[in-house]
Amino acid sequence: MNKNDVLLSIIILTYNAKEITLDAVSSIEKNYLKEVENGKFEIIVTDNASTDGTLEFFKNYKKKTKIKNFDIIDNGGNIGFSKGNNKGIPYAHGKYVLFLNNDTIVYKDSLNYMLEFMEAHPDAGAASCKLINKDGEIDFNCHRGFPTPWNSFCYFSHLQRIFPRSKFFAGYTQGWENLNTTHEVDAIEGAFMLVPYEVGKKVDWWDEDYFFYGEDLQFCYNIKKLGYKIYYVGEVSIMHIGGASSGIKKKTANITTANIDAKIMLQTERFNAMKIFYEKNYKNKYPKWLFWLVEKGIDYLKNKTIKSLRVNN
Repeated sequence: MNKNDVLLSIIILTYNAKEITLDAVSSIEKNYLKEVENGKFEIIVTDNASTDGTLEFFKNYKKKTKIKNFDIIDNGGNIGFSKGNNKGIPYAHGKYVLFLNNDTIVYKDSLNYMLEFMEAHPDAGAASCKLINKDGEIDFNCHRGFPTPWNSFCYFSHLQRIFPRSKFFAGYTQGWENLNTTHEVDAIEGAFMLVPYEVGKKVDWWDEDYFFYGEDLQFCYNIKKLGYKIYYVGEVSIMHIGGASSGIKKKTANITTANIDAKIMLQTERFNAMKIFYEKNYKNKYPKWLFWLVEKGIDYLKNKTIKSLRVNN
Protein backbone atom coordinates (compact mmCIF):
# COMPACT_ATOMS: atom_id res chain seq x y z
CA MET A 1 0.00 0.00 0.00
CA ASN A 2 1.34 3.43 -0.93
CA LYS A 3 1.39 6.41 1.37
CA ASN A 4 -1.84 8.47 1.14
CA ASP A 5 -3.83 5.63 -0.48
CA VAL A 6 -5.69 5.96 2.83
CA LEU A 7 -7.17 9.30 3.81
CA LEU A 8 -7.07 8.79 7.58
CA SER A 9 -4.96 6.56 9.81
CA ILE A 10 -6.36 6.28 13.33
CA ILE A 11 -3.84 5.20 15.98
CA ILE A 12 -5.29 4.04 19.30
CA LEU A 13 -2.94 3.20 22.17
CA THR A 14 -4.29 0.84 24.80
CA TYR A 15 -3.18 -0.57 28.13
CA ASN A 16 -5.36 -2.93 30.16
CA ALA A 17 -8.57 -1.42 28.83
CA LYS A 18 -9.88 -4.01 26.39
CA GLU A 19 -13.60 -3.27 26.69
CA ILE A 20 -13.14 0.49 26.64
CA THR A 21 -10.91 0.23 23.57
CA LEU A 22 -13.51 -1.93 21.87
CA ASP A 23 -16.12 0.77 22.47
CA ALA A 24 -13.88 3.30 20.73
CA VAL A 25 -13.18 1.04 17.75
CA SER A 26 -16.84 0.03 17.48
CA SER A 27 -17.95 3.66 17.41
CA ILE A 28 -15.74 4.24 14.38
CA GLU A 29 -16.92 1.08 12.66
CA LYS A 30 -20.56 1.94 13.33
CA ASN A 31 -20.49 5.60 12.37
CA TYR A 32 -18.00 5.37 9.50
CA LEU A 33 -18.90 2.02 7.99
CA LYS A 34 -18.53 3.18 4.38
CA GLU A 35 -15.13 4.74 5.01
CA VAL A 36 -13.69 1.73 6.85
CA GLU A 37 -15.15 -0.76 4.37
CA ASN A 38 -13.64 0.99 1.37
CA GLY A 39 -10.28 1.44 3.07
CA LYS A 40 -10.33 5.23 3.30
CA PHE A 41 -10.02 4.97 7.08
CA GLU A 42 -7.64 2.53 8.76
CA ILE A 43 -7.33 1.67 12.44
CA ILE A 44 -4.09 0.79 14.18
CA VAL A 45 -4.34 -0.41 17.79
CA THR A 46 -1.01 -0.43 19.62
CA ASP A 47 -0.89 -2.29 22.93
CA ASN A 48 1.50 -1.57 25.81
CA ALA A 49 1.71 -5.17 27.06
CA SER A 50 -1.77 -5.40 28.52
CA THR A 51 -2.42 -8.33 30.83
CA ASP A 52 -6.19 -8.45 30.18
CA GLY A 53 -6.03 -10.36 26.88
CA THR A 54 -6.21 -7.27 24.68
CA LEU A 55 -3.85 -8.56 21.99
CA GLU A 56 -5.60 -11.88 21.52
CA PHE A 57 -9.01 -10.24 21.64
CA PHE A 58 -8.23 -7.78 18.84
CA LYS A 59 -6.47 -10.40 16.76
CA ASN A 60 -9.79 -12.27 16.75
CA TYR A 61 -11.69 -9.02 16.20
CA LYS A 62 -9.61 -8.37 13.10
CA LYS A 63 -10.88 -11.62 11.54
CA LYS A 64 -14.52 -10.58 11.73
CA THR A 65 -14.53 -6.77 11.51
CA LYS A 66 -15.70 -4.92 8.41
CA ILE A 67 -12.77 -2.56 8.78
CA LYS A 68 -10.69 -3.23 5.69
CA ASN A 69 -7.39 -2.02 7.11
CA PHE A 70 -6.99 -3.00 10.75
CA ASP A 71 -3.72 -3.66 12.60
CA ILE A 72 -2.99 -4.67 16.17
CA ILE A 73 0.57 -4.00 17.32
CA ASP A 74 2.35 -5.61 20.28
CA ASN A 75 4.60 -2.92 21.78
CA GLY A 76 6.43 -5.50 23.89
CA GLY A 77 6.10 -3.64 27.16
CA ASN A 78 4.54 -0.67 28.92
CA ILE A 79 6.62 1.87 27.01
CA GLY A 80 4.49 4.94 27.70
CA PHE A 81 2.28 7.21 25.63
CA SER A 82 4.81 8.74 23.23
CA LYS A 83 6.66 5.56 22.34
CA GLY A 84 3.42 3.60 22.24
CA ASN A 85 1.85 5.97 19.70
CA ASN A 86 5.05 6.18 17.67
CA LYS A 87 4.97 2.39 17.28
CA GLY A 88 1.89 2.82 15.12
CA ILE A 89 3.46 5.28 12.67
CA PRO A 90 5.19 2.69 10.42
CA TYR A 91 1.78 1.11 9.83
CA ALA A 92 0.07 4.41 8.93
CA HIS A 93 -0.67 5.02 5.24
CA GLY A 94 -2.95 8.02 5.55
CA LYS A 95 -2.61 11.59 4.42
CA TYR A 96 -3.71 12.44 7.95
CA VAL A 97 -2.99 10.66 11.23
CA LEU A 98 -5.45 10.83 14.12
CA PHE A 99 -4.09 9.96 17.55
CA LEU A 100 -7.18 8.88 19.46
CA ASN A 101 -7.45 7.82 23.09
CA ASN A 102 -8.98 4.44 23.75
CA ASP A 103 -11.46 5.98 26.21
CA THR A 104 -13.37 7.86 23.52
CA ILE A 105 -16.60 7.48 21.59
CA VAL A 106 -16.52 9.00 18.11
CA TYR A 107 -19.80 10.51 16.95
CA LYS A 108 -21.26 10.47 13.46
CA ASP A 109 -19.91 13.12 11.05
CA SER A 110 -17.20 14.41 13.43
CA LEU A 111 -14.28 12.79 11.61
CA ASN A 112 -15.48 13.76 8.15
CA TYR A 113 -16.02 17.33 9.31
CA MET A 114 -12.51 17.46 10.77
CA LEU A 115 -10.97 16.06 7.60
CA GLU A 116 -12.81 18.61 5.48
CA PHE A 117 -11.51 21.30 7.81
CA MET A 118 -7.93 20.10 7.41
CA GLU A 119 -8.25 19.98 3.63
CA ALA A 120 -9.48 23.58 3.66
CA HIS A 121 -6.71 24.77 6.02
CA PRO A 122 -3.27 23.81 4.75
CA ASP A 123 -1.78 26.03 7.47
CA ALA A 124 -3.05 23.60 10.12
CA GLY A 125 -0.33 21.58 11.79
CA ALA A 126 -2.79 19.89 14.12
CA ALA A 127 -6.44 20.17 15.09
CA SER A 128 -8.88 18.87 17.67
CA CYS A 129 -12.64 18.82 17.87
CA LYS A 130 -14.51 19.45 21.12
CA LEU A 131 -13.95 16.72 23.73
CA ILE A 132 -16.92 16.20 26.04
CA ASN A 133 -16.80 14.20 29.27
CA LYS A 134 -19.55 11.76 30.25
CA ASP A 135 -21.09 14.42 32.49
CA GLY A 136 -21.41 16.77 29.54
CA GLU A 137 -18.57 19.10 30.49
CA ILE A 138 -15.88 20.09 28.00
CA ASP A 139 -12.43 18.68 28.68
CA PHE A 140 -10.39 21.89 28.82
CA ASN A 141 -7.23 20.00 27.82
CA CYS A 142 -8.37 20.07 24.20
CA HIS A 143 -8.20 23.88 24.32
CA ARG A 144 -5.11 25.25 26.08
CA GLY A 145 -2.45 27.88 26.21
CA PHE A 146 1.14 26.84 26.90
CA PRO A 147 2.09 26.40 30.58
CA THR A 148 4.27 29.47 31.00
CA PRO A 149 5.29 30.20 34.60
CA TRP A 150 2.48 32.74 34.92
CA ASN A 151 -0.17 30.52 33.32
CA SER A 152 0.88 27.61 35.52
CA PHE A 153 0.83 29.73 38.68
CA CYS A 154 -2.68 31.00 37.91
CA TYR A 155 -3.89 27.47 37.22
CA PHE A 156 -2.47 25.79 40.33
CA SER A 157 -3.28 28.72 42.63
CA HIS A 158 -6.89 28.61 41.33
CA LEU A 159 -6.81 32.23 40.20
CA GLN A 160 -7.96 30.85 36.87
CA ARG A 161 -11.08 29.45 38.56
CA ILE A 162 -11.86 32.81 40.13
CA PHE A 163 -11.41 34.64 36.84
CA PRO A 164 -12.20 31.94 34.23
CA ARG A 165 -12.72 34.36 31.33
CA SER A 166 -9.80 36.66 32.06
CA LYS A 167 -7.05 36.85 29.45
CA PHE A 168 -4.68 37.78 32.26
CA PHE A 169 -5.49 35.00 34.73
CA ALA A 170 -6.90 32.21 32.52
CA GLY A 171 -4.13 31.94 29.96
CA TYR A 172 -3.80 28.18 30.37
CA THR A 173 -7.45 27.31 29.74
CA GLN A 174 -8.14 30.31 27.46
CA GLY A 175 -11.63 30.49 28.93
CA TRP A 176 -12.53 33.75 27.21
CA GLU A 177 -13.00 31.93 23.89
CA ASN A 178 -16.33 30.61 22.59
CA LEU A 179 -15.91 26.84 22.76
CA ASN A 180 -18.60 26.29 20.12
CA THR A 181 -16.52 27.99 17.44
CA THR A 182 -13.30 27.34 15.55
CA HIS A 183 -10.18 29.29 16.50
CA GLU A 184 -6.46 28.99 17.08
CA VAL A 185 -5.06 27.76 20.37
CA ASP A 186 -1.57 27.00 21.61
CA ALA A 187 -2.18 23.34 22.35
CA ILE A 188 -4.70 20.54 22.07
CA GLU A 189 -4.90 17.15 23.76
CA GLY A 190 -3.35 13.84 22.76
CA ALA A 191 -6.76 12.23 23.26
CA PHE A 192 -7.76 13.60 19.84
CA MET A 193 -4.93 15.03 17.77
CA LEU A 194 -5.37 15.16 14.01
CA VAL A 195 -2.08 15.78 12.22
CA PRO A 196 -1.11 15.86 8.53
CA TYR A 197 1.35 13.02 8.03
CA GLU A 198 3.95 15.32 6.48
CA VAL A 199 3.80 17.70 9.45
CA GLY A 200 4.20 14.88 11.94
CA LYS A 201 7.15 13.61 9.96
CA LYS A 202 8.83 17.05 10.09
CA VAL A 203 8.67 17.21 13.90
CA ASP A 204 9.57 13.50 14.23
CA TRP A 205 6.23 12.69 15.84
CA TRP A 206 5.98 12.26 19.64
CA ASP A 207 8.92 13.25 21.83
CA GLU A 208 9.91 10.02 23.60
CA ASP A 209 11.53 11.82 26.51
CA TYR A 210 7.98 12.00 27.86
CA PHE A 211 6.50 8.80 29.30
CA PHE A 212 2.99 9.96 30.15
CA TYR A 213 1.61 13.54 30.18
CA GLY A 214 3.18 16.64 28.65
CA GLU A 215 3.91 15.02 25.32
CA ASP A 216 0.91 16.63 23.62
CA LEU A 217 2.05 20.08 24.75
CA GLN A 218 5.51 19.37 23.35
CA PHE A 219 4.06 18.06 20.08
CA CYS A 220 2.06 21.26 19.64
CA TYR A 221 5.01 23.42 20.68
CA ASN A 222 7.19 21.74 18.03
CA ILE A 223 4.53 22.14 15.36
CA LYS A 224 4.09 25.85 16.10
CA LYS A 225 7.86 26.38 15.94
CA LEU A 226 7.64 25.34 12.28
CA GLY A 227 5.08 28.06 11.63
CA TYR A 228 1.95 25.89 11.47
CA LYS A 229 -1.23 26.68 13.40
CA ILE A 230 -3.02 24.61 16.03
CA TYR A 231 -6.81 24.71 15.71
CA TYR A 232 -9.67 23.93 18.05
CA VAL A 233 -12.82 23.10 16.06
CA GLY A 234 -15.82 23.58 18.32
CA GLU A 235 -18.59 22.74 15.86
CA VAL A 236 -18.20 18.96 16.26
CA SER A 237 -17.33 16.72 19.18
CA ILE A 238 -16.55 13.28 20.54
CA MET A 239 -16.94 11.82 24.03
CA HIS A 240 -13.77 11.52 26.09
CA ILE A 241 -14.15 9.60 29.32
CA GLY A 242 -10.68 10.58 30.55
CA GLY A 243 -8.41 8.76 33.00
CA ALA A 244 -9.72 5.27 32.29
CA SER A 245 -6.25 3.73 32.09
CA SER A 246 -4.45 6.02 34.53
CA GLY A 247 -7.08 6.12 37.25
CA ILE A 248 -6.02 9.54 38.52
CA LYS A 249 -9.26 11.36 37.79
CA LYS A 250 -12.11 11.18 40.31
CA LYS A 251 -14.73 10.85 37.59
CA THR A 252 -13.28 7.57 36.32
CA ALA A 253 -12.12 6.09 39.61
CA ASN A 254 -14.85 3.45 39.43
CA ILE A 255 -13.90 2.13 35.99
CA THR A 256 -10.12 2.27 36.01
CA THR A 257 -7.94 -0.83 36.17
CA ALA A 258 -5.00 1.09 37.68
CA ASN A 259 -3.92 0.12 41.21
CA ILE A 260 -2.34 2.45 43.75
CA ASP A 261 1.21 1.74 42.54
CA ALA A 262 0.23 2.56 38.97
CA LYS A 263 -1.49 5.77 40.06
CA ILE A 264 1.56 6.91 42.00
CA MET A 265 3.85 6.08 39.09
CA LEU A 266 1.68 8.03 36.65
CA GLN A 267 1.37 11.03 38.94
CA THR A 268 5.15 11.00 39.29
CA GLU A 269 5.49 10.96 35.51
CA ARG A 270 2.93 13.76 35.26
CA PHE A 271 5.07 16.09 37.35
CA ASN A 272 8.29 14.88 35.75
CA ALA A 273 6.76 15.88 32.41
CA MET A 274 6.32 19.43 33.70
CA LYS A 275 10.04 19.60 34.47
CA ILE A 276 10.95 18.16 31.08
CA PHE A 277 8.79 20.74 29.28
CA TYR A 278 10.37 23.62 31.17
CA GLU A 279 13.88 22.25 30.63
CA LYS A 280 13.35 21.87 26.89
CA ASN A 281 11.47 25.05 26.15
CA TYR A 282 11.71 27.67 28.90
CA LYS A 283 15.05 27.26 30.67
CA ASN A 284 16.79 29.91 28.59
CA LYS A 285 13.76 32.20 28.32
CA TYR A 286 13.42 33.05 32.01
CA PRO A 287 15.85 34.07 34.78
CA LYS A 288 17.52 31.28 36.74
CA TRP A 289 15.75 32.23 39.97
CA LEU A 290 12.35 31.81 38.31
CA PHE A 291 13.33 28.46 36.81
CA TRP A 292 14.47 27.32 40.28
CA LEU A 293 11.19 28.49 41.78
CA VAL A 294 9.20 26.61 39.15
CA GLU A 295 11.08 23.38 39.86
CA LYS A 296 10.51 23.75 43.61
CA GLY A 297 6.82 24.36 42.98
CA ILE A 298 6.56 21.24 40.84
CA ASP A 299 8.27 19.15 43.54
CA TYR A 300 5.88 20.51 46.16
CA LEU A 301 2.82 19.67 44.07
CA LYS A 302 4.13 16.19 43.29
CA ASN A 303 4.79 15.34 46.94
CA LYS A 304 1.42 16.72 48.01
CA THR A 305 -0.43 14.75 45.33
CA ILE A 306 1.32 11.45 46.06
CA LYS A 307 0.76 11.86 49.79
CA SER A 308 -2.94 12.39 49.14
CA LEU A 309 -3.06 9.27 46.98
CA ARG A 310 -1.49 7.14 49.71
CA VAL A 311 -3.89 8.47 52.37
CA ASN A 312 -7.02 7.98 50.26
CA ASN A 313 -6.26 4.50 48.85
